[in-house]
Amino acid sequence: MKKIPKVKLPAGFLANGVSCGLKKSGKPDLALIYSCLPAAASAKFTTNSIIAAPLVVCKEHLAAAESFRAVLVNSGNANCFTGKAGIRDARDTADRLARELGVPSKSILVNSTGIIGKRLDKEKIKKAIPALVSGLSAPGIARAEKAIMTTDTFTKHAGLSLKAGGKRVNICGIAKGAGMIAPDMATMLCFILTDAVISRKTLDKILGEAVEKSFNRITVDGCMSTNDTVLALANGAAGNKPISGGRDLEVFSRGLDIVCLELAKMVVMDAEGATKFIRIDVCRAGSVDEAKKVALAIANSMLFKTAVFGENPNFGRVAAAVGASGFGIKEGQLKIKLGKLKGRQVKVTVDLSQGKAECTVYTSDLAPGYIKINAAYN
Repeated sequence: MKKIPKVKLPAGFLANGVSCGLKKSGKPDLALIYSCLPAAASAKFTTNSIIAAPLVVCKEHLAAAESFRAVLVNSGNANCFTGKAGIRDARDTADRLARELGVPSKSILVNSTGIIGKRLDKEKIKKAIPALVSGLSAPGIARAEKAIMTTDTFTKHAGLSLKAGGKRVNICGIAKGAGMIAPDMATMLCFILTDAVISRKTLDKILGEAVEKSFNRITVDGCMSTNDTVLALANGAAGNKPISGGRDLEVFSRGLDIVCLELAKMVVMDAEGATKFIRIDVCRAGSVDEAKKVALAIANSMLFKTAVFGENPNFGRVAAAVGASGFGIKEGQLKIKLGKLKGRQVKVTVDLSQGKAECTVYTSDLAPGYIKINAAYN
């Protein structure tokens, strides 16, 4: 595998990002990713029972269509808790884009991120669509990744190329996210693009596995959003033999895992107001589920997170979180190792003395900057 340091679209994809006026700042707030070829699609969404209107529309389109051509994303407004009107707004923007591109409406997937509870100004989006489409290009992915940002302080992208099915294929991913980050879909948007030939069924299986090992193992504040989406498109432009099993699937899956994990780590690195990036390794657990449960209990402990911010080596905060996780363990079995608290990177190792399973979770400290950002977010 070969990592791609700069954001670079796989063959057959174009993108663009513009400002349509949803953000008062005038910053880019509307992004488009377009596949020149019909693409297979797979998506994973938030497990929140309150879901945004664009997710409703995405699910409808994914159920109705076999192939997909574009993803339209706005920032500045989540289009959530807006009732039936919000769903109509999401459908209308998809329909308008479909007409401009000359493709079926159900081949369009839509996403939104931003403030919850405010009606989406769809007319601003619809008015910007012609320029958004006319400006499509391969380098336009750099504009698109800026247009999906909210409280992010930097763009997030990862990519690599690999050999599968007798051809060189590429995987590229962009993401946004900095706050409201919790597992069972961490709160963010992520778009993964590949020129590989792979069926929707196979893509769906390996995307679920990749998400579980990456986005479901990060947490910033334990708060789950309403708009979380990881969406993958595969357009087959590489012309490889279909990836369905064996060594090819193993290599491609590993590549997808790498891209997802890199993006997930970037979300934590950009955590709102954070000063520390924390890795929590739980080892010698009875099962992976047990290890993950314990790791997340530590990662979501406000006492632990504030202790790390203060560079206070209070291992009692870790012990208390393990005990409160519901995992049965005796004092003599638990071993805790706190790494150096000075500097940006912090590592915590917890040995449960129960078995051979392990799990790694990534989180951040809790700093005053987080309160400042979210106290004024409206």
